[in-house]
Amino acid sequence: MTENPHDPQQPEQPPYQPGQPHHTQPLAPYQQHPLPPVAYQRPLPAQPVPDRKQRRGAFAASVIAASLLVGAGAGVGGAAGWSALQDDSSSASSSPSSASPVVDTPAAQSGNGSVEQVAQNLLPSVVKIDVSGPGGAGSGSGFIVTSDGQIVTNNHVVELAGQSGELRVSFNDGTHAKATVVGTDPLTDTAVIQAEGVSGLTPVTIGSSDSLQVGQSVVAIGSPFGLDATVTTGIVSALKRPVNVGSDGQGNSTVYPAVQTDAAINPGNSGGPLVDMNGHVVGINASIQTSGQGQMGGEPGSIGLGFAIPIDEVMPVIEQLEKGETPTHARLGISVQNVVSGSGQQSPGAIVEDGARISDVSNGSAAEGAGLRNGDVITKIDDTLITDADSLVATIRSYRPGDQVTVTYTRDGDQKTVTLKLDSDASTTNS
Repeated sequence: MTENPHDPQQPEQPPYQPGQPHHTQPLAPYQQHPLPPVAYQRPLPAQPVPDRKQRRGAFAASVIAASLLVGAGAGVGGAAGWSALQDDSSSASSSPSSASPVVDTPAAQSGNGSVEQVAQNLLPSVVKIDVSGPGGAGSGSGFIVTSDGQIVTNNHVVELAGQSGELRVSFNDGTHAKATVVGTDPLTDTAVIQAEGVSGLTPVTIGSSDSLQVGQSVVAIGSPFGLDATVTTGIVSALKRPVNVGSDGQGNSTVYPAVQTDAAINPGNSGGPLVDMNGHVVGINASIQTSGQGQMGGEPGSIGLGFAIPIDEVMPVIEQLEKGETPTHARLGISVQNVVSGSGQQSPGAIVEDGARISDVSNGSAAEGAGLRNGDVITKIDDTLITDADSLVATIRSYRPGDQVTVTYTRDGDQKTVTLKLDSDASTTNS
């Protein structure tokens, strides 16, 4: 059921959009119409969370987000300019040697390779994905995770195909293959596709986004504006950046604790890998913040603010998709909104306070069982500070169903804490 995001005991508020610039907008997959000649004459740039020790990538967690204010456009720093692709697979390989190995890379070991070495090693494992469907055509990127052609990408790329469209994968050696969707998860903007009739491919090595450090060098690989096998480089600009890129068909927010980078990411990069200097995948390039329309009215491009889905957060979802399962997400069981000082009414210049105010508690939820109430303001999950509604959603999504968390909140001016076990959305349409 869709829940009212407003606290019934307070005056109704319009959706609040913290820090969202006027020109932030979604990035669609690169549309395959001809670019203005000037676009080809100019050279493209040649360069540039909660405790997760007990789980491998828990991005698939979510607060009940149906019609949340946080899901109604409260994009942190905007990051709503986005593009995505997702791959699917009809079957997962049972051979360990044919799947992407998973390694834990301590931060101290980062930076061992050069950009040239990373590119040479990774380019054979990165693909361009062309999509066509009733709504048009476009292209994005993806990376190979099994030797028989299973590929990971973003959901927002493959959804362009709809139910009757087509996917075509282009490999680095110049060969091509049709592909089918194995599974998609709009809530985490991920997808898995299966290239048909291929074998002997080179899977990527999955690294650890939890080991990343701000200032660390990273490389992005993909097909910006349809230009396949493009390599750009930069640094990790920030970690755990709450990024809100919209919502799914049921009103659940797509918010994730992103890896922010200044490596050039543009339309068509969606679904491609962000890798460390060991060549290990640490994120899925998914969104950018823009300052407005591109030159000559074209699609917006990179301004040095790119965002990748942390690989540790999304691997559980990818593994479920590979098996043909419906992805599950952790669930606190509340609707939340940003905290506005004063009368509670949104107004120009209103001061926004830290925390996420509970506006609805679902019956039978973990939150209800822990005694949380409407009007409580959540300020911390474990050791992660909660600054606003997006921050809470992104943080909860870094956990898995059944994980135990400590919630710090204020009620009537008093600070309280409670420990609870997160629910699963497996039996509900809301998360």
